[in-house]
Amino acid sequence: MFGWLKRKSTQTGHFARLDAAQFPAFAPGSVWLVGAGPGAPGLVTLLGYHALGAADVIVYDALVNSGLLEMANPKAEKIYAGKRGGKPSPKQADITLQLVEHARAGKRVLRLKGGDPMMFGRGGEEVQTLARESIPFRIVPGITAGIGGLAYAGIPVTHRDTNHTVIFLTGHDEKGGIPQGVDWNAIATASPVIVMYMAVKHLPSIAEKLIAAGRDPADRLAIVSNAALPDQSVLETTLDRAGDLADANVPTPAIIVLGPVSRYRETFDWYTADLRENGLG
Repeated sequence: MFGWLKRKSTQTGHFARLDAAQFPAFAPGSVWLVGAGPGAPGLVTLLGYHALGAADVIVYDALVNSGLLEMANPKAEKIYAGKRGGKPSPKQADITLQLVEHARAGKRVLRLKGGDPMMFGRGGEEVQTLARESIPFRIVPGITAGIGGLAYAGIPVTHRDTNHTVIFLTGHDEKGGIPQGVDWNAIATASPVIVMYMAVKHLPSIAEKLIAAGRDPADRLAIVSNAALPDQSVLETTLDRAGDLADANVPTPAIIVLGPVSRYRETFDWYTADLRENGLG
């Protein structure tokens, strides 16, 4: 059983109440795309937990916590399909083909993706193929790092005293370069808060583009690494100092937030060392 559950819970039997819950059927020959959340196994949804227990095949990404896989059907085939920048990775087309082939073989296929599958997770591309191939599917949203990960660092993505809008931005394109389809002039000052995914590598260049487009160089910048995990770390600086981070070996995965909301971390930083001892989150 899970190492963090060795001590008997004071709420023994609490989850047993779910045994009679009418979860939707995970039918053979179908695919469920499930968001695993921003790291901690305890942040998976109930539908995601149900899918783990019912799946025959689990195709999972690099950022999926191993603790989640321990919750899976012990007979399930587990297929690693992780992608990490700068490392050999399976091609997206091959991953999607596996989903189709296993579903056509009558398997219950769980596509387990870090965060939320539809937020910079290429879930939309996989769903397109499943729909084209007439494979039944269900999308189970997850907690995305740009919201849940920041919350674990004591940073609210919105606060009525600072911002009523937020922009979510990916830090690299499909070839690994800085995104070319972004209108930097339009977004630089469009929102007080910009949340960036997978942007550590290109952060100095992104900062230059934002400043050139009119963003305040003194704007607050926070980088949250391993957000909802015990080894979480937070680096705080300003936009004009982003270039200094080029050789800082910032741990990844990391979520970056630009704007005034990181100031709330001074009083909202709740994920303390004693709480990090619980591996579920």
